[in-house]
Amino acid sequence: MKILIDIWGWITLYSKREKRHNEVEKWYNDFRLQSGIAYTTDYILDETFTLLFIRTPVKTAIEAMEIINESIKEEYLIVTTINQERFEEAKNLRLRYKDKPEISFTDLTSAVVMSQEGIKAILTQDRHFTYLESGFQIIP
Repeated sequence: MKILIDIWGWITLYSKREKRHNEVEKWYNDFRLQSGIAYTTDYILDETFTLLFIRTPVKTAIEAMEIINESIKEEYLIVTTINQERFEEAKNLRLRYKDKPEISFTDLTSAVVMSQEGIKAILTQDRHFTYLESGFQIIP
């Protein structure tokens, strides 16, 4: 199984203050035991690292960064880059969903990556993905 982890997935996973932390942590650990492959993007990690330092103790933020970096090295987390082609496609989505301004540009870049990589599931607390007509499944 392939999933994309967005900013709210990461924050919920690493911040014990989040209401669904235990549920998300258990789901993610089970996912890892099943040898699932997780994807994220450079845009998502940019926002995640910023928010971790704002919303969690510094020690927690550093530990989360180290775990994410180790996951990348061990190749069960794939970080995709928002290149020019993906950026342009996300701009087109922005115009297509102009009536839904609450969908962030980062979310639209994530939708592009998910479509290109054949990913249907996303670990997130962000319901904006249900507004997109792509059949994305929010988990857990």
